[in-house]
Amino acid sequence: LRPFGASVAFGKRALLATTCMGVALYTLHIFNRRGTCLFYKEWNRPSPSRGDLTQDHKLMFGFLFSLKQLVSKIAPKKGGFYACNTSAYKLNYFETMSGLRFVLCTELAAGDMREVLKYIYANIFVECLVKNPLWKAEDPITCPLFTQHLQNYLESIS
Repeated sequence: LRPFGASVAFGKRALLATTCMGVALYTLHIFNRRGTCLFYKEWNRPSPSRGDLTQDHKLMFGFLFSLKQLVSKIAPKKGGFYACNTSAYKLNYFETMSGLRFVLCTELAAGDMREVLKYIYANIFVECLVKNPLWKAEDPITCPLFTQHLQNYLESIS
């Protein structure tokens, strides 16, 4: 599958960087429990941000917070939500016990991405950041090792 908005001129490396299991990736957000965006990565986003990126992060977190509250009130059993679709993209969601929120926006054809998000948390986030004595839990993620492992993982499963 070709990423939305991608042209045929993209090389193999660029295409791999924007797909996961053959599905186009648009954005990845990692929020702490207070709603601060610790990490943001964008690939071929269909509608690029037109303003302050900080406002986009607040809007995304507010959307997640509201949706999570709504689902908890109407769901017949406890389980929460892990994905929702709009007309343009699919939002995949994973929340850790400590309140970290991983949000991966993909094209609509994406299947269940929970295992991908769990892997990013358990095998990349924990290994590169939590076990790093120089990183503080509330700091933005600027560790090149984290970024490199994330990129390598997404390329390896495409």
